[in-house]
Amino acid sequence: MNALLTRSLAIGQKASSLLDCYFAPLADLIVRLYIANVFFSAGLTKIQDWDTTILLFTEEYHAPLLPPVVAAVAGTAGELAFPILLALGLAGRLSALGLFGVNVMAVVSYWHVLGMPDQAAGLTQHILWGLLLAMLVAHGPGKLSLDALIQRYLPNKKH
Repeated sequence: MNALLTRSLAIGQKASSLLDCYFAPLADLIVRLYIANVFFSAGLTKIQDWDTTILLFTEEYHAPLLPPVVAAVAGTAGELAFPILLALGLAGRLSALGLFGVNVMAVVSYWHVLGMPDQAAGLTQHILWGLLLAMLVAHGPGKLSLDALIQRYLPNKKH
């Protein structure tokens, strides 16, 4: 029985090691690309018809503390810049944090719609994006990122 337990633990450790080595970096990359696509697509939609974007920020979205034009520019800039950095894994935690802020502002600004019972799917999407972004902030962009590549070539400073 002890040999079976020992063998089972060894197999589990080997499987875990393989997941850490191959699956985790790929999963990190897929999450980064998925989230980057969602927000970058939203930013492209905004710049394709800027007059409508300004109208939406003036009439429909209720961004707290910011004038509508400033909110439109800031939101669109965040949706276009942070996803590029996130997809590359460059300043991965910072770009994920920036998109997390964009996501929170979107929910706050559009709560009068997203908070309605018939909009549960839209709110659920924002919650999913927020959780994935929080994971990237906490975990980092992973091994398949420019951050990891840069870190590999920086001198290791010992304190």
